[in-house]
Amino acid sequence: MEAKREYKATLFSKLFSEPHTLRELYNAIADTSYGEETIIEINTLESAFFNDLRNDVSFTIDNKYVVLLEHQSTINANMPLRFLLYIARVLEKITNERAIYQEKLISLPTPEFIVLYNGLKAFPAEKTLKLSDAYKGTDKSIEKFGNLDLTVRVVNINPGYNDDLLGKSKTLSGYTAFIEHIRNSQENGINLRDAIKEAINWGLTQEILGRFLAEHRAEVSSMIPGTTFNIDIAKEVWQEEAREDGYEEAREELQAKIDEQAAENKKQAAENKRQAAEIERLKAMLEAQGG
Repeated sequence: MEAKREYKATLFSKLFSEPHTLRELYNAIADTSYGEETIIEINTLESAFFNDLRNDVSFTIDNKYVVLLEHQSTINANMPLRFLLYIARVLEKITNERAIYQEKLISLPTPEFIVLYNGLKAFPAEKTLKLSDAYKGTDKSIEKFGNLDLTVRVVNINPGYNDDLLGKSKTLSGYTAFIEHIRNSQENGINLRDAIKEAINWGLTQEILGRFLAEHRAEVSSMIPGTTFNIDIAKEVWQEEAREDGYEEAREELQAKIDEQAAENKKQAAENKRQAAEIERLKAMLEAQGG
């Protein structure tokens, strides 16, 4: 079941891993019109560097906003808390660690938190989740004691909910159509593995994510349960190959040295034999002259 949930998030993260697709997506969601000259800096968290804390997509745009995007097929009411953990790490990543000790106020990009939902359960076109909804104590004055809140915008990207938004992003609408095609195939009794394979062929034929599928067909296929790319196993294999390659290289180098030394020994033996023969010849000459 985990693989069924993961393949969509993996595909989503891969689709929106380039500045041009992120710019297109943000323009659609925020109703903006940033052009190609607008700088996008991707700062998605990788678990290897942040203690297994990893988000789907995060980036800064125009050096004004830091956007954290998550794809979900099951709404998690704790997303505000998760985003709080994410944004702390992202800000740590993009901020000079020495700057926090200076007296001058640090200028920060405004954070925005967005969840794109395309699950099967009924869900409104849009909903807001707040961190403060989880707070136990709400009887004290915010002005007096201060407060921390975080608001998440949840957008339903299933067909028929936010079609105007989908119409502004060819990549997002293509993703939605691709997932919907897989669902329809499954409803007709096709297993997930074959449904994804068939959707890839359909997308290439109908030019739905066509360029992406043509370039990354093998990677999309590897998202199928049973053939999922496992980075831990891959690392083990790569290390084994490196050791084997290193051993083979060392063996070949040693063998070359052995062959070189053998040739040198053979050459030296021939020289020794020649010199011994020459000595014997000279001795014979001396004996003949003395006789």
